[in-house]
Order: sequence, then C-alpha cells, then structure tokens
Amino acid sequence: MGGSARARADGRMTDTSAHASRAWPARELVIRGARRDDVDDIAAIERRAFSDPWSAGSFRALFGNPVVHFAVAEDVISGRVLGYVVSWYVVDEAEIANLAVADDARRAGIGARLLDHALDIAKERRSRVVFLEVRESNAGARALYASRGFQVAGRRAKYYRKPVEDALVLRREL
Repeated sequence: MGGSARARADGRMTDTSAHASRAWPARELVIRGARRDDVDDIAAIERRAFSDPWSAGSFRALFGNPVVHFAVAEDVISGRVLGYVVSWYVVDEAEIANLAVADDARRAGIGARLLDHALDIAKERRSRVVFLEVRESNAGARALYASRGFQVAGRRAKYYRKPVEDALVLRREL
C-alpha cells in the first residue's frame, strides 16, 4: 500500500472564507461515491492542495478497482465538490491514500467527515488497521489524524518532493 494521505503540502490549513469559523451544516453536505464527471473538480482541488499532485488520469484509474473506495463531499445546495478521499483495502489492512478539501471550504469539518467516512468503510470491510502518510510539517493534518486515534508508527525519509520532506507513517487500530 503505497499512497500518501495528505492535507496541504505546505502545512498551512488557514482559510478566510465565510465557512472558516463553522462546521459545514450536515444538511448541506453529503458524502457520496465519486463519479467520473467529478474528476475535473477533484483534480483542481488536488492541484491547489499539493505541490506534487496526482493527475486527473490517476484519479480516473481508480474507478472500477474493487479494493479502492473513492468518495467526495458535495454541497447539496450547489452540487459543488468540496473535497474527496481515496482509500484502499487489502485483506485486513486499509490505507487512506489521499484526502483534500477545497481552499474555501477548509476549517469547516469537511476533512474530518471525509476521514470518518473512510474509517467507517474500513470497518465495514473488516480492516483491523488503517495506515496513512502525512508530511511531518503538516500540523493541521496531524492534529486531525491524532483526534481520530492515529499514532506515529514510523517515518519514510525524504518521501515527499517539492519540497523534499519526511513522511510520518500513522497507524490506527480498528
């Protein structure tokens, strides 16, 4: 399992939007399976969130893979994709491979809802442990993961590029 769960490559989690100081209302947000017509929006979020982004083709390649779960957070009023999570499940292990939220929707609990969704799917698929990687400097993402019970299990030296940085491997038992 070799993906990389990420929040923002530069470690910043700030936002000045109207939604920055409150959670996105549950009635306005749905977590649903990603669709092919979501890929352009997902790739745009990815490019803004990460210095070494996945390509649109990488996201398209996920569809139809039985070990992959690919979900989006959608504003039900506007229909806008606000974030996404990619996870995969092999035997009794899961990995959160990618997670990002649109710049103007950050700090509203959407990343937490996407992470919780992926953890729920891991339980449904009878995973016993979940892994992810995160930039060591990404304090916001690390705090989110710690709030959900993830603990440091290791380090991958120089794992990230642009800039080069170690990844912390996080683990959570289910």
